[in-house]
Amino acid sequence: MEEILGKYLPERSVHPCLELIKDHRVHLKIVNERVTRHGDYRRLPDGKHLITVNATLNRYRFLITLVHEIAHLVAFEKYGRNIKPHGLEWKRTFQFLMLPYLRPEIFPSKLLPLLAMHFKNPKASSSTDARLSIALQHFDTQESDKTYVFQLPYGSVFRIYNGKLFKKGNKRVKRFECVEVKTGRVYLFQPNAEVELITS
Repeated sequence: MEEILGKYLPERSVHPCLELIKDHRVHLKIVNERVTRHGDYRRLPDGKHLITVNATLNRYRFLITLVHEIAHLVAFEKYGRNIKPHGLEWKRTFQFLMLPYLRPEIFPSKLLPLLAMHFKNPKASSSTDARLSIALQHFDTQESDKTYVFQLPYGSVFRIYNGKLFKKGNKRVKRFECVEVKTGRVYLFQPNAEVELITS
């Protein structure tokens, strides 16, 4: 297991992650990319804990996602199953579990200030923290023909992962209003949403 984890995690985080996995009797499954989520936690009918993490994540996002999902397990065991999945109990648990990893021997120094800000009040997904998400994407090894919504000129038409086309509009406080071409409905997009530019 340590050898497998070594392919996906920063080197100095492998052993402590393995201990977390053993301590909480996690069955970890590394899966092909799912567009809608980085990872998932489920308690199986036999009481075992299944955590899945996308194989395509870079090492730093993989670590954050793995600890995020283990935090669900730990929070449910500590506080009961009636808590909100990303409520205060989960946030505190995630902060506590993540703290030992927020070190320069694990994360690049330019990520640490962004991680420190993020973990003051962790979001349901690191992808909704636009600054952190964009910084993490610099460590992706896969080439991508996609760009981000915030980079597109006003009025450009772009395609998202499910094939739907949108036209970029004005920025609200943090997100962009974009009109679905087919229906005319307005949707709000995170600035770091990955899209494919069609026309600018």
